[in-house]
Amino acid sequence: MVNYLANRPGLPDETELRIFHFQAQALGIEDAGHGCFLAHGGGDLSGGQQQQLAIARALAGGPKLLILDEPTEGIQPSIIKDIGRVIRMLADRGDMAILLVEQYYDFAEALADDYLVMERGEVIASGLGQNMQADGVRRMVAI
Repeated sequence: MVNYLANRPGLPDETELRIFHFQAQALGIEDAGHGCFLAHGGGDLSGGQQQQLAIARALAGGPKLLILDEPTEGIQPSIIKDIGRVIRMLADRGDMAILLVEQYYDFAEALADDYLVMERGEVIASGLGQNMQADGVRRMVAI
């Protein structure tokens, strides 16, 4: 990961690393007992830590659009809450759009400003996130 950041053109290495460490702290991938998880290989991280690291990597480029494809898949509930808090914090900053593709209804409902439900490639419902429950979205996405 450090090599990935250090070899990116555009920003000086020191600036890149400071940005990454800030993002690592915001995403909770700083390990109080061992320092930053950056010292470990990706295979040494748990699934939740790997997911958080992937989000941090995506943020390193300063995107205007962050696409998250099922960030909760295979992740333990406590880490899902952490990821949700970070997504909310990023959304509240207002400097990027976030497209969340998610099957975990409660997670999506808690974060959605707007929603769109698709079935077989067709949009079958859309609206404001605050109206998801009233609009019966849970029934639409139940498996």
